[in-house]
Amino acid sequence: MKKKTWLLTLLTIFMVISTACGGSGGGSGAAGGEVNLDDVEAASSDLKDDTTPIKIQYWHAHGDAQLEGLNYMIAEFQKKYPHITVEPVFQGGYPDLHKKLSAAVAANDVPAVTNVEVASLANFADSGVFADLGPWIKRDEVKMDDFSQGMINAYAYNGQQFGFPLIVSTSVFVYNKTMLDELGVEPPQTWDEIEDFNAKVAKQEGGKTTRYAFSVPGWDTWYYDPWNINGGGAILTEDLSASAVENEDSLRYIQNFYKWLNDGSIHMGFGKGASDNMRQMFLSGEIAMVQHSSALLKMYLENADFEVGVSFIPGDKMRTSNIGGAGIVMMNGAEDLEKEAAWKFIEFMTSAEENIKWAESVGYLPTRKSAIESEEGKQYFERWPQYSAVFEHFDEVTPRMQHPAYPEFSEVYKEVIGEMILNQKDPAPLMQEAAKKINDILADYE
Repeated sequence: MKKKTWLLTLLTIFMVISTACGGSGGGSGAAGGEVNLDDVEAASSDLKDDTTPIKIQYWHAHGDAQLEGLNYMIAEFQKKYPHITVEPVFQGGYPDLHKKLSAAVAANDVPAVTNVEVASLANFADSGVFADLGPWIKRDEVKMDDFSQGMINAYAYNGQQFGFPLIVSTSVFVYNKTMLDELGVEPPQTWDEIEDFNAKVAKQEGGKTTRYAFSVPGWDTWYYDPWNINGGGAILTEDLSASAVENEDSLRYIQNFYKWLNDGSIHMGFGKGASDNMRQMFLSGEIAMVQHSSALLKMYLENADFEVGVSFIPGDKMRTSNIGGAGIVMMNGAEDLEKEAAWKFIEFMTSAEENIKWAESVGYLPTRKSAIESEEGKQYFERWPQYSAVFEHFDEVTPRMQHPAYPEFSEVYKEVIGEMILNQKDPAPLMQEAAKKINDILADYE
């Protein structure tokens, strides 16, 4: 997949990647999967115990709300490893961070450790920018099965583990529990239940919808890729060589959206301001249920004047939701001692011991099974019972499509969604045209 240079491809990412949350499994054609460490040579044991003072930079995209938690973690890390100084360097949102990483690689002056947005991992990894963590994982006997399988696989690519999940979200249905209780309905758990849910919840007056049953964001493919997969469809063919978005099973979800939009049952937003508009409509009672990032759950709880519930998105042939947020990775261009320090920082930041405190401080999801099952984890769910809907499906939160061209070709079928929402166009024929454009893009990666 090298016809395009890595730098050109990364520039494509910067132009199209969303700063929201991103994260497909099963029939998605993902190229990640479990990592086999049997043939991996372990990292040097000599460096493991080296206490030579060293300073490393951690480039990140953590916003203001996450800084208190980040500063706490760095302080605790430096208590454990006093010879390692970690300098956190905020580099803006994910697009800005990724752009600066590419410039640093070109200048041969990289940080030791950095965030990477989940949908961009494949492109960077395919370009040799990140270090394979396999040798350190093998040397220190990290219990990889303690992570959610989908979460850890999101940071694997072509049989190598390039990162660990750090700030993880997934899309869920956030619903007005007070309203649904009054109507005597529950959030749909399967596609077969959606029509009945819509009929009981959507409300129309004078031919105009005054209350929508639910809303699906149209502005980011992260939200509807799982609908495609859950319906038995795929984004690419199994060998990743061609588009599959135009196939019969792949069209099922979007044909449903088109029908429900036309009958006034559902709302879909697209374009500038769409996210804020959807939030306000939900909080004012104009939408009973919204699909949104789990990272925003606390915002809804703090602003709603009704009881808020959370439900995993409904399934059909499958039931999955995609991983969003960012991971933590090591730069391949760092010096050996810097890599050792970076590994210790990565392991600490994602450790089971700190997992609940870190997740709660930044508003993202715990990633470790042992942490969730601990006494601290039980107390976490007592404070935040809404998160239980996610963790009942812990291993069904799966990676996004892992292909270097994903950030580019996903924009093509996102345009179809936009045409359907904004111009009421039938998406099925448009998706046939989109498939041709996707195949042209894929041809550049052969």
